[in-house]
Amino acid sequence: MTRRRFEELVADALDTIPPELTAAMDNVVVLVEDRNAEEPELLGLYEGIALTERTSSYGGYLPDRISIYQDAILDVCTDADEVVHEVAVTVVHEVAHHFGIDEDTLHDLGWG
Repeated sequence: MTRRRFEELVADALDTIPPELTAAMDNVVVLVEDRNAEEPELLGLYEGIALTERTSSYGGYLPDRISIYQDAILDVCTDADEVVHEVAVTVVHEVAHHFGIDEDTLHDLGWG
């Protein structure tokens, strides 16, 4: 799958998030990368200060970063439909971390 097509899938997944939630996202960038260098099997990663952890003095920080790892996702999928599904789950999972939702809660909700 080309990078362009994969980026389109990430954009499509972001478009499925309700507008009131995407409007609440603050100081965050979503990037597509090949793999995580430290954990090559990782599908996605949120790095930053979750909205629930920010204080009134929050400011001057670089944007939070959501990385979606194309090669890792392609490794675990056998067809295009699986890629679409896995991208959607991974994007929602990492965006949820931006909102302060932890791993256990995500797994309980089926977004693990």
